[in-house]
Amino acid sequence: MTMKAKLRAAFEAELREAQASESRSELARAWRHLERAHVLSQAHAGPHVRVHWRMLGFGWRRRDVAEGVGQVARLLVAAPGSWLGRAPPGNTGGANVGILTPMPIPSDLRALLDADR
Repeated sequence: MTMKAKLRAAFEAELREAQASESRSELARAWRHLERAHVLSQAHAGPHVRVHWRMLGFGWRRRDVAEGVGQVARLLVAAPGSWLGRAPPGNTGGANVGILTPMPIPSDLRALLDADR
């Protein structure tokens, strides 16, 4: 299934905001945008893998070994999880949360995800 235009635009906006925030050294804000991009991407293998690559890069630049290891594991299962519909809803994608743990979805993201079905 292809990401609908509105969801794609929101996903890309979250990635842009993550990059802009990181460039201003607003690291918590940058990570929050990566997490939001992850929630939006889970049903779509390409974007899902892409956001995990971005998370891996973020962890690498911070020299965060735990995040790096966690992202490598997630990169291995991201595409199959999306293809099989097994990605846990709302999971924010970081190594600080269980790889299969469902999480609450913010209402603004829920509306975008519901419209993508």
